[in-house]
Amino acid sequence: MRAGAAPAVGLAGIAVLALPAAGSAAAPACAAGHATDSAVGRPSAALAWRAGVKARVPLYRTFPGSRRARASSAIGPQDAPWLLVLQAKRDRKARCWVRVRLPSRPNDASAWVNPRRVSLSPTPWRIVVSRRARELTLRRAGRPVMRVKVVVGAPGTPSPAGLFSIVDVWRWNPSDFLGSYILALTAHSPVLQEFGGGDGRVGIHGRGGASLLDPLGSAASHGCVRLANPAIESLVRRVGAAGLPGIPVRID
Repeated sequence: MRAGAAPAVGLAGIAVLALPAAGSAAAPACAAGHATDSAVGRPSAALAWRAGVKARVPLYRTFPGSRRARASSAIGPQDAPWLLVLQAKRDRKARCWVRVRLPSRPNDASAWVNPRRVSLSPTPWRIVVSRRARELTLRRAGRPVMRVKVVVGAPGTPSPAGLFSIVDVWRWNPSDFLGSYILALTAHSPVLQEFGGGDGRVGIHGRGGASLLDPLGSAASHGCVRLANPAIESLVRRVGAAGLPGIPVRID
């Protein structure tokens, strides 16, 4: 775990420590379309860009293309060490800006940031969750490398649908309800405004204790996606704990 990291509130109000973030790449070009290896842009099925937050970064809720644009708030590494880049765009002075997914409500919350204030890094990884099939697929460069059955949200507390990203990764107790790892998402329950002392944040996590009573392939959670401990441990090993924050997670 990161030395001196400040505690963060995780799922169900549990206090945890963040793992270290990954390194960053050189500043890329600014693409109006989909991302490429050398140009930051919209996520594609094979590639996305992450924005590493090393210090407080101003957030612009509307595109900062005019002199009147003012930052409405800011985000720091304690909020999310990496953010998923949703879009890149140049202003009238040809300066590049990137739009990122925020870890706050609503689930489609986003803002523009100055890419010179973050560390940009491409990632080939993507997680896709099918609520109908109750299945999670880990993809690398568009190709599935792992597919497992999961527990998804119950009909009354469904897992939210949309494009999200991983906020942070926490190692946990394998015998606890949340299992051996917790991957906190930018997603929040569409039904529960709070749960267990938390703010209704949804995550991908392992299984232990009472959560083993709900079989894999069922719809029984409060919105989280539950994997068998060996499966989530394999997922973390494949990507690397430091490479997971900021990668896209699509829940269909």
